[in-house]
Amino acid sequence: MKRCFGWCSAGAGAEAGAGASASASREGGGGSVESRDGLLWHTDLKPHSSGDFSIAVVQANDSLEDQGQVLASSSATYFGVFDGHGGPEASRFVNARLFSHLHEFASEQGGLSVEVIRKAFTATEEEFLQLVKQSWRSRPKIASAGSCCLVGAIADNVLYVANLGDSRAVLGRRGADGGAVVAERLSRDHNVGEEEVRRELTELHPDDSRIVTYNRGAWRIKGIIQVSRSIGDVYLKKPELSGDALYQKLAAPVPLTRPVVTAEPSIRIRNIKQNDLFLIFASDGLWEHLSDEAAVDIVSNNPRSGIAKRLVQAAVAEAAKKREMRYDDIKHVEKGIRRLVHDDITVIVIYLSHGGSDDGEEGEGSKFEGGNVDCTNAPVDVFSLHAA
Repeated sequence: MKRCFGWCSAGAGAEAGAGASASASREGGGGSVESRDGLLWHTDLKPHSSGDFSIAVVQANDSLEDQGQVLASSSATYFGVFDGHGGPEASRFVNARLFSHLHEFASEQGGLSVEVIRKAFTATEEEFLQLVKQSWRSRPKIASAGSCCLVGAIADNVLYVANLGDSRAVLGRRGADGGAVVAERLSRDHNVGEEEVRRELTELHPDDSRIVTYNRGAWRIKGIIQVSRSIGDVYLKKPELSGDALYQKLAAPVPLTRPVVTAEPSIRIRNIKQNDLFLIFASDGLWEHLSDEAAVDIVSNNPRSGIAKRLVQAAVAEAAKKREMRYDDIKHVEKGIRRLVHDDITVIVIYLSHGGSDDGEEGEGSKFEGGNVDCTNAPVDVFSLHAA
């Protein structure tokens, strides 16, 4: 079953993290490059199994570390936001492999379940570990590449949300008695900026008084990383690697006696209800500038088409305001330098067809028929896609 999904991921394969062509991104994305901002890409609106979706990405880093993907069939929809750090290798690898594993295990076991999702995350983690073991001596920094993973799946009117790291899933639902649309967070931020996460790590490492320290303006695990769960970050999971002399020389990790980061996802299951209108899945670059409530207000009060792009632009405008700049100023800042203003941002908005929308647009779920499978990938690199 894995082979039938090989076309779905730009750069698919064991070396996905090593780089993929802009043409692969263009073919997989099914979207357009924003003409007024060469670092913004979006797909305005496409159907999925039970509604419509919109996706957008803005690049800030020299190499885009975010990846995003929506896989839609007549029976199910998978959607994922993969926010990399320490380089793009891990997020590209996850984008290439995770949905393939999810489909394979769901097919073997007769449908989605918590066990299926855990197995898919574990298989992806183990494959990336093998890639790191094979290649880190020639490119040691791959051992410090990691990715947050936020995955949603809808099948048989049931929503599954699985999360590693601090990307976030937020539901927009109609309030009681048909009132205003309210925000409900569906994921947990695995970030040591949260007191609960710091307490969890302290309890797991009672013999390490420096498991979490305040460094460079933020709480960090071992003074290095803010997220406590991820795919990759092998040097924080494999003590034998962190103690290797060559790696210490080239990547300067901290010596470990046991793993300090895990790939165990938090998973939530929810029956989709009549008042559930839409989902916002986004990397932390969005939530740094927009609250859950602000994002839900934007989606509920604007047309469906292009809504993910609208959210990205709202976040960038807020980032600009904090720097006493205008949005138009930010548009002309080059990648790399732009990271000083905002992070890479990926947003996927999933409309749930029965909910309708306040602007009167009808859902397009009925247009997705038959045994078709459609995969929409955000570009591997927005700048390269635009330049091509």
